[in-house]
Amino acid sequence: MSAVAEIHENVQGSAVHLVPALSHTDPLGDPFLRTRFALPARPRTFLRRQRLADHLDQALRTPLTLLNGPAGAGKTLLAADWASELGPPVAWLTCDVGDCRPGVFWAYVLQALRACGAPASEAVGVPADAAGVNHRLLSALAGELNGRERPVVLVLDEYDRVTGATVAEQLEFVLHHAGPGLRLVLVTRTEPLLPLHRYRAAGDLTEIRSAELAFTPEEAAALLELHGLSLPVQAARSLVDRTQGWAAGLSLSALAARESSDPELYLKEFEADRSTVADFLLAEVLKRQTQETQDLLLRVSVLERFCPDLANALTDRADAEPILAGLHRENAFVERLGHSWYQLHPLFGEILRAHLRVRLPGLEPELHRRAARWLHRHGFLPETLAHSAAAGDWDLTAGALVDDLAIGLLFTGPSSENLVRLFSRMGPEARSPATCLVRAARDLSRHDLDHGLAGLRDAEEQLAHAGNDTHEAAAARLSCALLEALAARLNGSPPEVEKAAEAAAELRQEVPGHLLDKHPELTALLMTHVGSTLLWAGRYEDARTVLTGVAGAPGGTATALPREEAMGHLALLDYMNGWPGRAERKALAAVSEADRPGAPRPSGSGIGRLVLAAVAVDRDELGRAQALIDEAADLPSGTPDPVLAAGRALAAARLLMARGKVRAAVEAADPAVPAAVASPWARSHEALVTSAAHLAEGRPDEAAEVLRTVSGDQPVCAVEAAAIQLAARRPAAAFDLLDSVHAEGRTGPAVTVRAALVRARAAAAAGDGATARKLVAQALLDARRERLRRPFLDAGAWIRPLIATAPLHDLAAGWLTPAAPARGERTRPEPPPAPLVAVELSAREHDVLDRVARMMSTEEIAADLCLSVNTVKTHLKSVYRKLAVNRRGEAVRRARDLRML
Repeated sequence: MSAVAEIHENVQGSAVHLVPALSHTDPLGDPFLRTRFALPARPRTFLRRQRLADHLDQALRTPLTLLNGPAGAGKTLLAADWASELGPPVAWLTCDVGDCRPGVFWAYVLQALRACGAPASEAVGVPADAAGVNHRLLSALAGELNGRERPVVLVLDEYDRVTGATVAEQLEFVLHHAGPGLRLVLVTRTEPLLPLHRYRAAGDLTEIRSAELAFTPEEAAALLELHGLSLPVQAARSLVDRTQGWAAGLSLSALAARESSDPELYLKEFEADRSTVADFLLAEVLKRQTQETQDLLLRVSVLERFCPDLANALTDRADAEPILAGLHRENAFVERLGHSWYQLHPLFGEILRAHLRVRLPGLEPELHRRAARWLHRHGFLPETLAHSAAAGDWDLTAGALVDDLAIGLLFTGPSSENLVRLFSRMGPEARSPATCLVRAARDLSRHDLDHGLAGLRDAEEQLAHAGNDTHEAAAARLSCALLEALAARLNGSPPEVEKAAEAAAELRQEVPGHLLDKHPELTALLMTHVGSTLLWAGRYEDARTVLTGVAGAPGGTATALPREEAMGHLALLDYMNGWPGRAERKALAAVSEADRPGAPRPSGSGIGRLVLAAVAVDRDELGRAQALIDEAADLPSGTPDPVLAAGRALAAARLLMARGKVRAAVEAADPAVPAAVASPWARSHEALVTSAAHLAEGRPDEAAEVLRTVSGDQPVCAVEAAAIQLAARRPAAAFDLLDSVHAEGRTGPAVTVRAALVRARAAAAAGDGATARKLVAQALLDARRERLRRPFLDAGAWIRPLIATAPLHDLAAGWLTPAAPARGERTRPEPPPAPLVAVELSAREHDVLDRVARMMSTEEIAADLCLSVNTVKTHLKSVYRKLAVNRRGEAVRRARDLRML
């Protein structure tokens, strides 16, 4: 038996349960065909689906039941299986095209009733004329049915073959007047010509349609098992997705897979156009249609969805509307999406596309091109891009993107990655202004400044020769402004970014307002580039104003990236002004935006994490800081924009300094990005780290010299520099720095705490203990709200006696120092707490300690570091003294407790 023949058996069943011979003939004088009254037998691979059987049981409570689905949906077998479980009387009639004649139809209905043991009386009679039926016969039949104690279930299979309106009117008449004596079940591919709305409104209709007939993954796995294929539900799920749960598609695929050495792989990758599925659909659907309908189906197969007007654009005809409506009514694998839009069943579409390439070779690109032009005219941008790219028309593809003012979608929004992949297929031969712009955008998104600027110059040159009198030209030049701003941001050039912003402001007046409203991401991206560049250059208030506007931009997912970047930059501004709590809240908002499912991970992502890492260092949460820095390092690399690079350098250097690794901190502090304008805050943070390294290694003069570039315009940097100057015994320079911080309204506790500690240290050194205690108390109060521990850990040995005094000890207890036990609570033995002040080892002492931890002998350390043994011993004594220990093992344990190793 062939696969197609076997599936006909599986889906339609074999009429083997025949009734006894009947002596009557139809009105044409032909004997009744007994197979039309027989319940189709269920094949061995039939799967009884209880959910459908339970639903079909409602047919016993409603006058009318409709089983409506496409060819091969399993309607007939479902109805036959259900009917076989009912007690009599159940009448079954498989309809035929000849039943469009009323006399023939009713003669077969009456014979079906006789066959099930519920014959009409002699008073009803039989139709004498094939073309018509006496109204008295219908009335008598309805009356007799109405008087039955037990209703007759009448199943009309393949009712879609009965197309006459007269038969439908007569059937509705009998159904209405038969009352509870008749339960009519129609099994059909098309919508019957009955007043279904009336039955539906009255609750007198049971419906099972295509969506419910579709197999679930679990049902598909059970069906495959009946075909001898034991596959996991996940493999069945993939097949269900491809076939949309279509019964015939599943069974045909299973039959073919049985012949494969790897059934699971076959079901995953089978070519629909070269399978028995194709034979079935071509025979059952396509070849039944007229030539005009076949041509329309072949042409629209290149589309994901279509409406009559779009279909007409592909056929050069005007008859798509009635054809599509008819195909949908016939359940011919054309599904209505609503609002006059349709789609093909996925497998049917695959097969039709393959058939198109055979019957109309070379036409497919032109169909894609026609579709793209129609979709572009009607404002369907994503589909325009997909079809114009499929046609290989990159001028049209890029032109549609630029004309729509949608070039920003290459950088942000849920479709950005798809667009980048789509345009990655564009070759260098495409040289229109739009293709040059898109190529430049692609290069700049990868931080390839040289190639990006080259493409941008090509586009601008072509636009200059093309004229500027259309809104398309204005949209292209506005796109140029966006890319100019991005290039200026990557180059750290405020003059260029402001020039681009001014040009964009003028061009916005020439672009249709609906395009600007449609694409808020363009303005949001542009202003993010402006704000980032202004921040880099130290113009903080200007940057804050611009970035605050972006952070509140509308647009949903389209503006998600610029909002995230703006919040991250605003967090950095708050951090630099000494507001760690504010910075943390904004950074968390930025990270939350970046971590949305499906969100792109572009160059700007990561600033929020880096700010969170810097805040964690200030709170002495070094493990969390390291984890955040590691997460940021996993984001896209390449040549980053300057703010991101400096933020990464700042966070990494502060963490290394907190761990006592001053040399590594100096190396990490340099952002190492070329920029047209130097950043004062990046330069100040780098100077701080270098100066701290000089001081730790015993070079106070060099430490002070490096700090000459730090000013009060960088509040956090200024107070940290003042602490270093005071430690280097330059109190005048320290107080000059503190006095230069005039932005009291903008500065937060990270500034005031450090400034108070500098003045407290000076007071303590001058013997003014009362002032020192007062200043430390105020610092503790300000720091406790923000959990700022690092300023106290970095303060030095002078602060220990002060913290130990009763009033200050209470202020520090529980967050800076261990809390005192509650009354009555037993004191638990604990390891000695880490000192408040970080132990300051020189770089060479740290090198020696590191090798001690690796179990190296004194001689091995000396050889490894190219030192004498006596020098190593001297460094070890210094390490013991600073760590307050006497042995090597104790030194290693203490250093680990202090997180120095």
